[in-house]
Amino acid sequence: MNSEGNLVIIELKRNKTPREVVAQTLDYASWVQQLNYTDIIEIYSERNPGKQLEQDFVDYFQTDLPETLNELHQLIIVSAELDPATERIINYLTNFGVPINALFFHYFKDGDNEYLARNWLIDPNKVEVKTSNVTTNKTGKAPWNGKDFYISLGDGDYRNWEDCRRYGFISAGQGKWYSRSLNLLKPGARIFACIPKVGYVGVGIVQEEVVPIKEFQVMVNGVNIPLLDADIHVRMDTDVDDPDLCEYVVRVEWVKTVSKQEAIWEKGMFANQNSACKLRNQFTIERLTEHFRLEEEN
Repeated sequence: MNSEGNLVIIELKRNKTPREVVAQTLDYASWVQQLNYTDIIEIYSERNPGKQLEQDFVDYFQTDLPETLNELHQLIIVSAELDPATERIINYLTNFGVPINALFFHYFKDGDNEYLARNWLIDPNKVEVKTSNVTTNKTGKAPWNGKDFYISLGDGDYRNWEDCRRYGFISAGQGKWYSRSLNLLKPGARIFACIPKVGYVGVGIVQEEVVPIKEFQVMVNGVNIPLLDADIHVRMDTDVDDPDLCEYVVRVEWVKTVSKQEAIWEKGMFANQNSACKLRNQFTIERLTEHFRLEEEN
């Protein structure tokens, strides 16, 4: 697997005829193409007992596991040399969009010094261009359970997590790019709120669809009042009359919450810049279910 979550098939050629080595490589590819997100996670767990792909991916590539895996794959035949027939077959296949290439290693010795030289049959950039129009594998996206959403909750100048806990809401604003994804949230959806670069702080159930902040009310001492009139930590009335820049709010019934100082984060957990998106990362869901003891609620 490479850093983009795509799979690479490497076939080592030794004492095989051209047809055998190419046919075997293509056979592997036909199997790899069918692997979906869940298949890949399960295969990794079977090969590496007790380990999680999400966490090991972060260790190796220093970035989070992509939400979509195996959209594309590469085929590489490794050998000391290739006969003309194999080269001809590989060149033919790349012209028709098959992402196949050959890699040669040559050993040299000069006195006490030893060298290993590497050369590609075809410039990898040219192979990428030739195969860029090939239809990608649409099975590689992690399955969604139909109910869970990730929420990126900026805690700072425009909203405060303790206010969200106290009054039962999440919000986003300062531009349509930030607020429009809240339209994904419908009553009954389960959300996992995460403060960027801090961790997950709450899980709750959406009660109402998103509204501009000036329309959002909260219960205080048995009376409904505008959130903007409530005792809150930060001013949320910036650009309140501008439909593009104002804060938008979604009412939430919190199931479990923790303070910002107690935020939950483990290597490999899902994070995203969107204010709201579908949470497909099963590792994140499983770990948060344990941390928040959600199974006890069932």
